[in-house]
Amino acid sequence: MTTTIAAKDVAALRDKTGLGMMDCKKALQENSGDIEAAENWLREKRKGKMDTRTERTTGEGRIGIAITGDKASIVEIQTETDFTAKTEDFLKATDDIANHALGMPAGDVNADETMTGLVDNLRITTGENVNFARGIRLDGGAYGSYVHHDGKRACLLQVDNEAPADALKGICQHIVFHDPLGIDADDVDPAALETIRNNALAEAKDSGKNDEIAGKMAEGKVRKYLEENTLMAQKYVIDESMTISDVLPDNVKVTKFIRYTLGS
Repeated sequence: MTTTIAAKDVAALRDKTGLGMMDCKKALQENSGDIEAAENWLREKRKGKMDTRTERTTGEGRIGIAITGDKASIVEIQTETDFTAKTEDFLKATDDIANHALGMPAGDVNADETMTGLVDNLRITTGENVNFARGIRLDGGAYGSYVHHDGKRACLLQVDNEAPADALKGICQHIVFHDPLGIDADDVDPAALETIRNNALAEAKDSGKNDEIAGKMAEGKVRKYLEENTLMAQKYVIDESMTISDVLPDNVKVTKFIRYTLGS
């Protein structure tokens, strides 16, 4: 005998799953009107379909950042279309995953059962291939952050002491747009600097400069490279009369920054 399904139960299941009315009605019929059993049935059924679609390209998505006290996380969640990435459910799931990551060990984040469940729920309700791409959890110090308005570029900044929030956010914005190689010269491969120095020396000598002048010109090239490519020496994107080192209080040091661009 066919179970009679109340419209209110179909509507309630639709609200919980985001799936169509006919799918929800069929699920309730298959589970004798039990809403919880129908929800589980739907999720298993839809998840099985989605598991066959993981080859679909996930070129869109969002980056999320969560900070509480001396803990912070940054995560990237990918999906197929920008339309889905902009939905309220996708944004909330990204935030929920970032916040959940705060409770995980410091270092690279590996998706656990809770995070996988949030991703699977998006896959089921959107019909798209959604995946947890990457994440990092940091411990200690204080933080600044910035997520660009499209959600596709973001920066999480860690410093060793409290600093004005607007200064930290400004530095994060700078990092997003200038993509420094590292914090300072210590983060640059010495071999790369030596190559720049040697090439500049050879060029100067070939132009007829003596050893002293050639040496000064070579050091100038190295200095310019560091000014253009290391955070603390770069001109501040918001006020180019300052360098990043001028923006921070004297007692504050940048210990780490993480810059994410969606898909790279």
